[in-house]
Amino acid sequence: MAERTAARSRPPARSRRPASIRARATGGAALVVLVALAIGAVAFVGVLRTSLSDGVRTAAEQTLDGLSARVEADGAAAVEAEDDDVLAQLQDADGRVLARADDSPSRPLDTADESRSRHDGDRWLLVADDVDLPGGGDGTLVVGAPLEDADAAVRTVSVLLVVAVPVVVALMSLVTWFVVGRALRPVDRMRREVDEVEGTNLHARVDEPGSGDEVDRLAATMNRMLGRLEASQQAQRQFVSDASHELRSPLATIRQHAEVARAHPEVTGTTDLADVVLDEGARLQELVESLLLLTRVDERGRDRDRAVDLDDLVFTEASRPRSVHGTDGREDGRPDGTAVRTDGRAAVRVDVSGVTPARVRGDDRLLGRMVRNLVDNAVRHAEHTVVVALGTDGDSAVLSVDDNGHGIPETDRARVFERFVRLDEGRARDAGGSGLGLAIVDAVVRGHGGSVAVSAAPGGGARFSVRLPLLRD
Repeated sequence: MAERTAARSRPPARSRRPASIRARATGGAALVVLVALAIGAVAFVGVLRTSLSDGVRTAAEQTLDGLSARVEADGAAAVEAEDDDVLAQLQDADGRVLARADDSPSRPLDTADESRSRHDGDRWLLVADDVDLPGGGDGTLVVGAPLEDADAAVRTVSVLLVVAVPVVVALMSLVTWFVVGRALRPVDRMRREVDEVEGTNLHARVDEPGSGDEVDRLAATMNRMLGRLEASQQAQRQFVSDASHELRSPLATIRQHAEVARAHPEVTGTTDLADVVLDEGARLQELVESLLLLTRVDERGRDRDRAVDLDDLVFTEASRPRSVHGTDGREDGRPDGTAVRTDGRAAVRVDVSGVTPARVRGDDRLLGRMVRNLVDNAVRHAEHTVVVALGTDGDSAVLSVDDNGHGIPETDRARVFERFVRLDEGRARDAGGSGLGLAIVDAVVRGHGGSVAVSAAPGGGARFSVRLPLLRD
């Protein structure tokens, strides 16, 4: 138990702070340059040693050729007269020394070609050749050239490289540290600027260097992201404001009528109050369901997507009995899909003769709600006919819904898809709905990778056109 208590009371170990990009870039560059220079230095020393050794061997062979000619002409005395700069020995067939230069060792030298030997603390390169002695018989002439100068040159170069390589790596590291620091300075500045951005100042933007490089593109991307966040925040605030207003209105109506009914029961009876509560409750229910549907559309995933016959949805929604509110607030409908008005206006006929098969991929419930909202909106504003057509155009399914009402002014065609927007003709509660029907259409269509637009219908009124990607087998 004591051990567990001690373990709980022990402060958590601090995680090691990761190295910065500047340090990692400098360290990586230094390591690569160090390895490259080290390999290059070793290779250079090896090549230099081989080249100098070849030069010494060439000089020794030249000396050997000249001395061989003199030995064959003058005998062993030519070897004894050789100067002190080289080693020279004349050996018989049994390896005994017949003659040697003054500075040469008395022991027999190795007769293997290009062998090395040490004498008086120096290294020598030995070359040998067979010679004919003047008195008859064969001998072996061995000549050695000093490797002292070559070894001294190799040692000098090695020392210089051992000193130069770290110096070059250090200079390169300093340059890399400086260059990477200058390159990342705008990034660090952008980090500080973005760190200061909060929900109250989403209008702030980071400075764009204007250099056209990756840092400049990063700054532009961050500004676009901040712009989207600002637009999303503004839309959210507007949505909350509109939703609170729309939700408050039916509640205020119910409370007002209830207060009047309690204060003046002779003016507002129980039946009138019940009618008001039912109407406003239904309106409130529709508004809440629409808000929840919009939330589900915004958070929609792809797990429910399947092949959907869009023409079947159109026929289902076109034949669904619907009611069109009249000025007296009463509603009625026919099972064949014809909307009947009780305010004296002509019935609305839904024409689906232009519907042809089209298959898309998506959520059938959301797509059905999209078709329903378009048809209901057209029926609400039509004089007597709604024309629904469905076809294909290239890789897209094209759905159009026309009404022969008053149409939508060109200046308002982009606004009709905003949430809680009701144009002047639809300001009345009985005719205008909640103002979320077309917003749901727009959200569903965009969520399925399509687009929706409004234009003038050929027969007058408004045409809503929806394009969705076709499902290819």
